[in-house]
Amino acid sequence: MANSIRLAGIAQQSTVNGEGLRKVFFSQGCSHGCKNCFNPETWPFTGGQVFDIDVLVQQVLAEGYLNGVTLSGGDPFQQSEAFAILSTKLKQHKINIWAYTGYTFDELLKISKSNVHIKTMLNNLDVLIDGRFVEEQKDEHLKFRGSTNQRVIDVQKSLKDNKVHLYID
Repeated sequence: MANSIRLAGIAQQSTVNGEGLRKVFFSQGCSHGCKNCFNPETWPFTGGQVFDIDVLVQQVLAEGYLNGVTLSGGDPFQQSEAFAILSTKLKQHKINIWAYTGYTFDELLKISKSNVHIKTMLNNLDVLIDGRFVEEQKDEHLKFRGSTNQRVIDVQKSLKDNKVHLYID
């Protein structure tokens, strides 16, 4: 299973899951259970379909018109080993990578101290939308996020300065 990944699905061309035209990989599996999540079918860890990571990377590279890839879910950080492999292979080709997670950036930093796969994912990301979707803070006018508690973070700048920097588009 070292070079495979379980996905709920793939959006071949999306303009709402990050800047520009993106391919979106929806992780299968999420334990956050956010009320009124727009993807509850991604919650079970046994659903979806298993894909070969190298095949997915080759598909991205063959589509030279893409602005990047987005890792969504489910929660890709709950399949950290597979997504670390995928993000590393994509980053080797200088692919722009965004990710969505129910964890906060601070939680991921703490977890990354003992989980090399989370650390690898963070090191490969350009932008992270962090935090659980909170129904009471829902705002349909927000760009790239669903509720006001979520942040759009410039990951590399945040890692470099050891403090959160919001992504400015």
